[in-house]
Amino acid sequence: MYPENYKYTKEHEWVSVEGETGTIGITHHAQSELGDIVYVDLPKIGSTVSQHQTFGSVESVKAVSDIYSPVSGEVVAINDSLSGAPEKLNADPHGEAWLIRVKLSNAAELSGEGMMSAAEYAQYVGA
Repeated sequence: MYPENYKYTKEHEWVSVEGETGTIGITHHAQSELGDIVYVDLPKIGSTVSQHQTFGSVESVKAVSDIYSPVSGEVVAINDSLSGAPEKLNADPHGEAWLIRVKLSNAAELSGEGMMSAAEYAQYVGA
């Protein structure tokens, strides 16, 4: 259920890294807890995000939840398709419904405190 090559946080975000770029999204567990997602608020390209700090929010029929960045860096892409179809987050949270891509400013954060492997995250959420 949780891709092995991703890193996960206790706030239910994931990051997948290729080279110097990290792709960030919310986990399957997060979207299932939220229910039907109706709106996604993302930062602008060129803005910076900091590890463990909020960079946007996801609104569902149940609640509005902040999204926390698992890594620090500069936003180089946002998933524009979510503005017109936020429900994609419910359908494919680990794939097509990624949120942002960042140019990593500190790769050491990936192995730092609070980062979990897929197995550790699955155990954390009781999957």
